[in-house]
Amino acid sequence: MPWPKFWSSSATDTTNNSHSPTDAVTQQAADLKSKAQQTASNLRHEASHSDTFTSLTTSKPSFLTALTQPTTILATTVLTTTIISLFTLQRRFLRRFPTATDIPSTYILPSQRRFTRSLFGHVSSIGDADNFRLFHTPLGRLAFWGLLRKIPDDAKSLRNNTIHIRLAGVDAPELSHFGRPAQPYSRDAMDWLTKYLRGRRVRCYVHKADQYGRVVATVYVRKGILRRDVGLQMLRAGLAGMYEAKSGTEFGGEGFEEKYRAAEEWARKKRVGMWSDKKTLETPREYKNRFREGGGGGEGKG
Repeated sequence: MPWPKFWSSSATDTTNNSHSPTDAVTQQAADLKSKAQQTASNLRHEASHSDTFTSLTTSKPSFLTALTQPTTILATTVLTTTIISLFTLQRRFLRRFPTATDIPSTYILPSQRRFTRSLFGHVSSIGDADNFRLFHTPLGRLAFWGLLRKIPDDAKSLRNNTIHIRLAGVDAPELSHFGRPAQPYSRDAMDWLTKYLRGRRVRCYVHKADQYGRVVATVYVRKGILRRDVGLQMLRAGLAGMYEAKSGTEFGGEGFEEKYRAAEEWARKKRVGMWSDKKTLETPREYKNRFREGGGGGEGKG
């Protein structure tokens, strides 16, 4: 008697396909694993390229690259300009000259350029009726001189630390020195200059250096709100005459020479100061010439 068909069919199917489900699952698992491995490999490859790109794009620029950056160029330009400006400011406005020999030649001015350079300082002493000592204080109170920076007033600190200034264009009566007697009005001129200048701040426009280590300068001092030419005021007071040496005369320009001569002429006409007694009048130049010709001690510091 034959087996029912469904049993034989079932047995046959089971015998013929006993490994089919397992093989299919295994194959599918292998395919999935292979795909997973491929995907992981692709991801690792992409990640490695991405890291390289990021490293290249975010790495620090080289030294040469940094130098060519606009911000670097701008910063360098600003810094260089600032340094040069500060150096120029110091050399032109803040440099202090202790003595006359320290003054550079750029301060010795031709007459037509007399207002381009000057010395500003404190009058420490009066040497004679037409010269004095200046303690140079560049920029004055703007540089805190007399405020935070002390202006010395003792002889030890001032020694070899002042500029000897001679008033340009004027010649005051001579005091007694080199064995010669004093001229009339020499003490009056000395007292006038001391009262007018000592302890004051003055501005000096330097014209030349003389043979005695002094600098010849037109000197201004403020009286109230006005600025006064010291040499011109001495001429008007009749306590000085025009400087009349054969050489080395300096007035600061023709216009100033004319103004000085007019002031002397006015004092003569008004008979003020040393012009008050014409009978005994002897100008400083005549006085020096008399002693030079008579062998009485040479020219002197006129």
